[in-house]
Amino acid sequence: MADTLDDFPITRRWPPRRAGVIQLYTLNTPNGVKASIMLEELGLDYDAHRISINDPQDQMTPEFLSLNPNNKIPAMIDPDGPDGKPMGLWETGAMLIYLADKTGRLLPAGGAARYQTLQWLMFQMGGVGPMFGQLGFFHRYRGAEIEDKRPRDRYVAEARRLLGVLDRQLDGRDWITGDYSIADIATAPWVDNLLRNYDAGELVGYADFPVVDAWVRRFMARPAVQRGMVVGAA
Repeated sequence: MADTLDDFPITRRWPPRRAGVIQLYTLNTPNGVKASIMLEELGLDYDAHRISINDPQDQMTPEFLSLNPNNKIPAMIDPDGPDGKPMGLWETGAMLIYLADKTGRLLPAGGAARYQTLQWLMFQMGGVGPMFGQLGFFHRYRGAEIEDKRPRDRYVAEARRLLGVLDRQLDGRDWITGDYSIADIATAPWVDNLLRNYDAGELVGYADFPVVDAWVRRFMARPAVQRGMVVGAA
């Protein structure tokens, strides 16, 4: 186990500006903003380090891989981890749960409510994120050049199905599980990205999901969300 931030090789490429605060390595992607929004919602102090996923590919450097062997953003180091020792962490689901447990906020501490929130977090991680991401590839990025539209249409249908699941769950609720939680923080940025970055609203028939749309608008209006969305952009 590391004793100081200096024990993490990543800090040699991206030196901490303040050694006593959380070090966040991120970019303003749908996954990247989950962590920064969570930190903003909790009011935790942190240094943000922008990690390029283009050229140069920061996430493929030995320093970044030393923290996240899966070479994906975001990742973080908490200098005040368990037992007061620094701890590195990656995978947004794990990061959100850790930060919620650290502060006692945005995730019930126990009982059925905790597991209901976690199941909707897993819904995003296993469904919304991967399926929307594939849709974006085949609709907006290099996959759009493929003449055979069956791959794109498969992900359009799955994205529409997932939006329907969300729409039914949110009917009569302001937030996915009733109270604002890590489930909302994980999921809403992906729906926003589907519309804003992938430009796929018409493709998936987004107008058929007004309950989801109202929820996304509530989410995006939160001041902490607005601050967290731009972290990693500069």
